[in-house]
Amino acid sequence: MFTAVAPEFAPPVEYAVAVERFLASAGLSAASQRVYRIALTTWAWMLVDRPSPVGAARRGAPAPVVPLALLDSASAPSRLEAGFAAREAAVGARTANRELAILRSALSWWRAREWVTCDPTAAIRRRAATAPGVEPLTDDQARAVLRLPVPLREQALWHAVYDSGGGIERILALDVHDLDPNRRRTHPRLAGEPLHWRAATGALLAILAAGRPSGPLFLTDRRAPADTPASDRCAVTGRGRLSYRRAAELFTAATQGLDATGRGWTLRQLRRESS
Repeated sequence: MFTAVAPEFAPPVEYAVAVERFLASAGLSAASQRVYRIALTTWAWMLVDRPSPVGAARRGAPAPVVPLALLDSASAPSRLEAGFAAREAAVGARTANRELAILRSALSWWRAREWVTCDPTAAIRRRAATAPGVEPLTDDQARAVLRLPVPLREQALWHAVYDSGGGIERILALDVHDLDPNRRRTHPRLAGEPLHWRAATGALLAILAAGRPSGPLFLTDRRAPADTPASDRCAVTGRGRLSYRRAAELFTAATQGLDATGRGWTLRQLRRESS
């Protein structure tokens, strides 16, 4: 006798559907869901052996239609490994490693439900955190940066980047309720490894978030445009989520006086050498 399988339990045919089911189960904030969805869509391009869009084109590009079963194909491991190498060259090791961790989280969830039977990323090795040609600041340089008289938002962001070793995009995607202040880390409900920081950084983040029960942790200086998604706007202040581009511009401008060349350093250089 044939027994119908409930749609929510039936294995999806399309990769994109499997992605949405994973995200719905992961307990992520809206901002984190967006970061995860973009990363998982990037891997879809690799599965069909096509280059992933980069920069602004990446967000608006329609995802390719990919059968979920392609993850179990003989060609998937080599395609994903080649795509990962290309991705590292395009965006750097830290972003590529973060996207690899996101895919592996999704694969673990799919395999537990027997939607996928193997791990096509098993042969991929995380890259060294320092991208070629981009040297991290020395400890003395980093300490000088963290002593600069800058606004609270920049102090909190720079300390969080330096302490946690986490991807800058991931930190900027944090919402106020993603913080676990008692343990000085991101909340354990978030997918992926928690980001940890020291007491001084925790105090800065707490002051920054004070009076705001929800919404983006790092905000712009001005009110957000009317068409800004609610997930990227603070309901208390009306300001939007700080973008990576603006955060990077502010860091480079603030560090011009510390850089012997006068050009200023990049935000991606602000990380512990031992991370």
